[in-house]
Amino acid sequence: MFLENKITSQQSALKYLLGFVIISLFYFLGQIPLGVALVVKTFTSGQPMPTTEEAMMKVFSPNVTLFLMLLIFVVTMIGIIIVVKFVHKLKMIDITTARAKVDWKRIFFSFGLWAMLSGIMTVAAYYAAPEDYVLNFKPIPFLILVVISFTLLPIQTSTEEFIFRGYLMQGLGLLAGNRWFPLAITSILFGLMHIMNPEVAKMGHIIMVYYIGTGFFLGIITLMDDGMELALGFHAANNIVTALLVTAEWSALKTESVFKDISTPSVGFEVLTPILIIFPAILFIFSRKYQWTDWKGKLTGKIQSQVIQPTQYPDQNV
Repeated sequence: MFLENKITSQQSALKYLLGFVIISLFYFLGQIPLGVALVVKTFTSGQPMPTTEEAMMKVFSPNVTLFLMLLIFVVTMIGIIIVVKFVHKLKMIDITTARAKVDWKRIFFSFGLWAMLSGIMTVAAYYAAPEDYVLNFKPIPFLILVVISFTLLPIQTSTEEFIFRGYLMQGLGLLAGNRWFPLAITSILFGLMHIMNPEVAKMGHIIMVYYIGTGFFLGIITLMDDGMELALGFHAANNIVTALLVTAEWSALKTESVFKDISTPSVGFEVLTPILIIFPAILFIFSRKYQWTDWKGKLTGKIQSQVIQPTQYPDQNV
């Protein structure tokens, strides 16, 4: 199964801790291009150096800002690959899936399902309250956004998935010896990662229920499906559709999207609807399509302590 996927005699909790430190270092290194660009821009323009995230987001155009921010995750992904290969002596597929190779059909199905549902909900929200939106479409900036969205955003979402549903989940599973602990901790950490988002300041910490709930949803489909494919597709669709269709001044993701939300942000039933209704419905669809069984065992059961020697692994490619 996924959490037992590549437990070898060479792995230890200390190695995962070291790996997490290295990955964090690469995350900070990835911020250098953005920092240098900000220094150069403010120096040449004579403007003061921005001291808040809101001010920083206004220094460049939305596309340039998005590009520089996504470079952080490109560098972080390089760190993950280095850690997996040189610290753990494994291949990327070892933290991706229990299958012999990545199931791209699963990724595309999950991507298509959530992209379709997200698009429908966005259109429905627009027609339900058109006064809350203004047309923001500008052809050239939008086309640039499309290129950025389909090249760099999947790297950003995949980086987050490899960290939380792949690397940390397997490392915490090795440490705890069960499934519920890595599921709970990675889901909470995933939610807390968003605590500095502008949405939290505008809507209050109650919105963390959505972020943590989404973390649990992604963790559940990863454990039940013995791989990250469904989570990878879902996360990519979520960020790409959001980037292309709707932006807002108070959003963490300010883009050259089709529409701009000008409403006063508030936490209502529509924020909790995914947690209470939509995510359970998607779980049902996935469970029927992929014939999931033994929910209790896969989500809360113990991890098998059998240790496998690395030399016994067949050659596998991502």
